[in-house]
Amino acid sequence: MTVLDTRPGDTRAPLLRRAAPALLGYAAVRALGLVVLAVWSAARGKSAHHLLAARWDSLWYTRVAELGYGYEVRLPNGDVHSNLAFFPLLPWLERLLHALSPLSYADAGLTVSLLASLAAAAGIFAVAERVYGARVGVCAVLLWAVLPVGIVQSMAYSESLFTALAAWSLYALLAGRWVSAGLLASLAGLTRPVGAAVVAAVWVTGVLSFVRDRRERASAGGGVTAGPTPRAPARRRVLGMLLAPLGAAGYVLWVGHRTGRGPLGYLDVQAGWRNGFDGGYAFARFVAATFTSFPSALAGVGLTVGVALLLWLYVVGVRQRQPIALLVYTGVVLALALCASSYFGSKPRLLLPAFPVLLPPARALARSRIAKSALVTVALAVASAIYGAFWLNGSGPP
Repeated sequence: MTVLDTRPGDTRAPLLRRAAPALLGYAAVRALGLVVLAVWSAARGKSAHHLLAARWDSLWYTRVAELGYGYEVRLPNGDVHSNLAFFPLLPWLERLLHALSPLSYADAGLTVSLLASLAAAAGIFAVAERVYGARVGVCAVLLWAVLPVGIVQSMAYSESLFTALAAWSLYALLAGRWVSAGLLASLAGLTRPVGAAVVAAVWVTGVLSFVRDRRERASAGGGVTAGPTPRAPARRRVLGMLLAPLGAAGYVLWVGHRTGRGPLGYLDVQAGWRNGFDGGYAFARFVAATFTSFPSALAGVGLTVGVALLLWLYVVGVRQRQPIALLVYTGVVLALALCASSYFGSKPRLLLPAFPVLLPPARALARSRIAKSALVTVALAVASAIYGAFWLNGSGPP
């Protein structure tokens, strides 16, 4: 399906055609990562396919797709790992694809992830192009592809699917397509708990748009702005805002009803996984503990630098006056990832959807000469592929 950019006076090529260089570059980076993973895994006597489709959370999603909800594991320490912790959109799609094709549930998950990762790359390009231009869009997609844990984008996980829905919801919001933004936000809310970030972006942008309308009616001045968002009728903005939280709210309320614990039932399910929100206290303690010995102190330094870099990039985005929708979305994703008490090894992949933090370095890369940009991208792609293979053949994602 061709997606057109319908800004007034815009006669450029269809958006997906403009995104073709970014998508080709993204596919090349991901292909390199998969080839390196296959070679590395074979050398260690492991199956790359098994690592991508049949371990960790991938197994939980396929079990939901095959058996439905209700499966749980009781650990010796009393913790209960329930599959109700996993939001339903990915297993629904796995079940649908399995029913329509000869693919197993695991291979259906890989296929959904493959298609979703390309949709995510296209969405990231669309957002970056609208705000900063096509060259920045290409660079943003390539930087997202070469992230150290970019291999997760090719796994039967929900990160790619969520990022695709989030990016296109944000794009629809920036383009003033409020109903589309709300529908996509609702689907994102059916994919991961961090769907709250997309809902927040829609609501904050909507509220600010009404504040802007009120101030402009009161005076001829500008007042508060919601970024480069075209005007839309108030009823469509309200409808988009009402649609946005339906997915997440619906699933959370259903879990509460199923568990018999009311609206907070989903939090109880997450507590069984030792997941919660403590403002970053547990993560700070974990990082501090790494400095008590060597060489674990090196990991502590890396974690500290990484978190500082993320926060700095977010501040740069604020200073560069990114649209409020992107700032709200990114801020919530960072807060939920960094301030949760979940397993600390999962934090890098939880940060994958925070693609707007890549816009400042993408702008810098876009200003460089093409040869220099290509050299940097290739070097990062090789490093990412090697790290991804090492990571999955070692501890890997939880």
